[in-house]
Amino acid sequence: MGETENHQPPPPVQAPPPGPPPPNLALSRGPTWAPAEQLHQLDYCIHSNPSWPEAVLLAFQHYIVMLGTTVLIATILVPQMGGNHGDKAHVIQTLLFMSGLNTLLQTLIGSRLPTVMRGSLAFTLPIMSIINNYTDRIFETEHERFTYTIRTIQGSLIVSSFINIFLGYSTAWGNLTRYFSPLTIVPMVCVVGLGLFMRGFPMLANCVEIGLPMLILLVITQQYLKRIHVTTNHVLERFALLLCIGIIWAFAAVLTVSGAYSTARVRTQESCRTDRSYLLSSAPWIRIPYPFQWGTPIFRASHVFGMMGAALVTSAESTGSFFAAARISGATPPPAHVLSRSIGLQGIGMLLEGIFGAVVGSTASVENVGLLGLTHIGSRRVVQISCGFMIFFSIFGKFGAFFASIPLPIFAAVYCVLFGIVAAVGISFTQFVNTNSMRNLYVLGLTLFLGVSIPQYFVTNTAPDGHGPVRTEGGWFNDILNAIFSSSPAVAIIVGTLIDNTLEAKHTANDRGVPWWVPFQNRKGDVRNDEFYSLPLRINEYMPTRFL
Repeated sequence: MGETENHQPPPPVQAPPPGPPPPNLALSRGPTWAPAEQLHQLDYCIHSNPSWPEAVLLAFQHYIVMLGTTVLIATILVPQMGGNHGDKAHVIQTLLFMSGLNTLLQTLIGSRLPTVMRGSLAFTLPIMSIINNYTDRIFETEHERFTYTIRTIQGSLIVSSFINIFLGYSTAWGNLTRYFSPLTIVPMVCVVGLGLFMRGFPMLANCVEIGLPMLILLVITQQYLKRIHVTTNHVLERFALLLCIGIIWAFAAVLTVSGAYSTARVRTQESCRTDRSYLLSSAPWIRIPYPFQWGTPIFRASHVFGMMGAALVTSAESTGSFFAAARISGATPPPAHVLSRSIGLQGIGMLLEGIFGAVVGSTASVENVGLLGLTHIGSRRVVQISCGFMIFFSIFGKFGAFFASIPLPIFAAVYCVLFGIVAAVGISFTQFVNTNSMRNLYVLGLTLFLGVSIPQYFVTNTAPDGHGPVRTEGGWFNDILNAIFSSSPAVAIIVGTLIDNTLEAKHTANDRGVPWWVPFQNRKGDVRNDEFYSLPLRINEYMPTRFL
C-alpha cells in the first residue's frame, strides 16, 4: 500500500512538433487561376466605345457576319415556296429590315446586351409543313403560290408571337431561369455553338476550294500575323475577318470568270460561283418594306402550333446567346427580370415580323456573339450602329444584293471560328462549379451529350416535307414536339434544369455554384446589375416594375 501511495504516474507523452504541410502537387506543377467573373482581355466592354471611324467599320463587320444566315434562310425557303429570284431579294430585304429594327429595340429597351437579332432557322420545320400542305393545291402561277404561302406564314407568326410576349412580360420566363445554375449554363451555352455544326464545315465542304482557304487564312491572319509587329496587332485582331472575306471573295470571282466551274455540277456552281445568287440583277434599287406587303395574313389553326414550338425554341436560343454575350462583353450574367423583358420584346419583334411579312421569326445571332470574342470588342454602341447598315441595305436593294452575293462557303468558314468561340465561352462557366464532383460531371456530361444527340436524331429523321420523327394522329402535337426537340439549346435547358434541380440539389448547392449565382439573378443582388442593364433615359421611371 505504501508503494501505491508513493507511486508517481508516468509523465504525459508529448506530441511531436507539427511539421511542414504536405506539398501542394498542383502548385508544384504550375500555377492555378482563380475564377474571374469578368474577362480582363477585352479592349472595350459593353459600355465603353472605340473611336467613331473604328466603330463604324466594326459595325459593318457585324452586318456582314449576320448576312450569311439571312441569305441562307431565303435560299432554303423561297424556292420551295414557289418564289423567284425577285421574291428572294424582297424576302432578304424584309429580313434585314426587321433585324435592324429588332436589334435596335433589344439593345435599347430589351436585354441591353450587344447582341444582333436575325432570322432563326428554327422556323424551318413548321414552314416546311405549311409548304407541304399547299403542294397539292392548284395555283395559276408559282408566284401566287409563294404569296399565299407567305401570307399563311404571316398569320402563324402573328399568333405565335404572343407565346413569347406572355412568357416575357408575365415574368414566367425569368422565373424559369431562376432554376438555372452555372452547371446548367455550361451545356446550354456550349450547344448554342456546337448545335450549329452543320452550318460549319459541312457547308464549307460544298466548295472546299474557297471555304478551306478562307478558314486557314482567317486563323493565320487573325491569330498569327498580328503578332509580327505591334502596329498590326489591333488592326488584324479587329478587322482580319473583313480583309480575309475580301481576298477570298475576289479569288472566287476570278475562278468564276475564268470558267473554272463551267462544267461543274449544278450544286457546286450554286455554292462556288459569285454570279449564281441572281440577287444583283433582280433586287430593286430602292424598296422600303411595309406592313402587309404580301397581302392580308391567313390564319389557320393547324399551322399555328408548329410556329408556337419554334417560338419557344427561339426563347431558349436567345437565352443561351444572352449569357454568352454578357460573358464576352464584360457584363455580369443577365438577371431574371432582364431575361423576361428581352424575351417579351422578342415576342413583340416577332409580331412586327408577322405584320411586315418576314418569312421567319427572329433570335439572337450566335455568330455575332462569337464576333465579340474574336475582336475583343463588346461595345453596345458598335452593335447599335450595325442596325443602320441593316436598314440601309434593306432599303437600297442593289447595294445590299452586292454583298449578299458572297458565296455561302465563305460564311461557313467564318462560322467554324465564331461558333467555336461561343461553345468555349460556355465551357468557361465551369470555373464556378466543382468539377471534381462526380455528381456534377454526371449532370454536365449527360446534358451536353443529349443536347447534341437528340436534335441530331430529330433532324436526320425529318422528311423533306417537314414531317419529323414524332408522327401521331395530332398534327399540331407533332409540330410542337418536332420543333422543340430539334433544337440543341431547348433540349439542354429541359434536361439540364430537370436533372440539376432533382438530383441532390439542396445538399450540393455549393458544388453547383449556387451561392455565387444567386446575387446575379436578383434585381438588387449585385451593384453592377444596374450599371449594365438599366434602361436609358430613365425609361424605367415611367414603366411598371413588372414589365422591367
